[in-house]
Amino acid sequence: MKHIIYFAAALIMVGCASNQKTTLSGLDKNDFDTIVNNQKISLFTLHNGDMEVCVTNYGGRIVSLMVPDKDGRPRDVVLGHDNIRDYLEIDGNFGAIIGRYGNRINRGRFTLDSIVYQLPQNNYGHCLHGGPIGFHHSIWSATQTTDTTLVLTLHSTDGDAGFPGNLNVEVVYSLTSDCGLKIAYTAYTNKPTIINLTNHSYFNLSGDHTKEITDELLTIKASGFTPIDSTFMPTGEIRSVKGTIFDFNHMHAIGENINADDEQIINGMGYDHNFVLDKSCPFAAQLYDTVSGIVMTVITDQPGLQFYSGNFLDGQVRGKNGIAYPKRSAICLETQHYPDSPNHLNWPSVRLNPREKYHTETVYSFSIH
Repeated sequence: MKHIIYFAAALIMVGCASNQKTTLSGLDKNDFDTIVNNQKISLFTLHNGDMEVCVTNYGGRIVSLMVPDKDGRPRDVVLGHDNIRDYLEIDGNFGAIIGRYGNRINRGRFTLDSIVYQLPQNNYGHCLHGGPIGFHHSIWSATQTTDTTLVLTLHSTDGDAGFPGNLNVEVVYSLTSDCGLKIAYTAYTNKPTIINLTNHSYFNLSGDHTKEITDELLTIKASGFTPIDSTFMPTGEIRSVKGTIFDFNHMHAIGENINADDEQIINGMGYDHNFVLDKSCPFAAQLYDTVSGIVMTVITDQPGLQFYSGNFLDGQVRGKNGIAYPKRSAICLETQHYPDSPNHLNWPSVRLNPREKYHTETVYSFSIH
């Protein structure tokens, strides 16, 4: 089923077909020039030395992310599609901005100032990623201010997907001088609401998207994680990672315990858990591919990190260059507040009040080992 079939009647492809590739990643910008509901969708290219990032304002999605490997050859380290029609017609969150609330809210329900709010229930009876038509399916206003900076803005009206308050959101993608992609999120509301924005890029540092990422090495600087039930909902416990297969404080292969006979691994079908970050560490996570030599360091001011090991990829979705993405061909490292935080008042707050500024920053920095 087409996830956003309501767009179909309004979809008009503009521009003529072109075989000329205009980006380092081989994307043709003409394949992204589209008008949906009288709103323009385009592909924007940021570049800084050997680094190139392509973003579409449909969902604010990172379409490609090119960084050099240990031999200086550019590699695309994120999954995605090479044309806008596939993004519109194929269900998925590749590279998208997630909001208003990244991750899950139990039964799609929360209470704020004694008012009960009901959100869409689109995942095992829960609300996932703001519902089926969240920010990942929104068309953002886009302004590329420099070769290295793209500013995306969105107005979400009071009651959008059941969330209270008019919300004005700005997300800035910018390339740093040391081969990093910085994502800065800012938002304001006119009435109390909740917010938890993140990015849903799927990373494969080998650049070979037919290959599983189980051999890639991962570090997560976290003392605890939030266990989940069989519907992927946190139980409310924060459990120590010490002595468990969730301890990634020292780098080891993702696949080392990914099929373990462990209740949490079974519930998540692999890793699909929020980690409680240690704020004393200068970085949240590192991912390393020994073949390409590419290292990605995640730096954030957020309290949590969702580590998802690509368990639901199944070879049915074809992405860039017609590649069928197999199971565990990428991982997500989503910086965030904890899932279902509105229903756990002892966890870091996701409340945003009028006259307050929501602001958070995450950097995905790349280097060679």
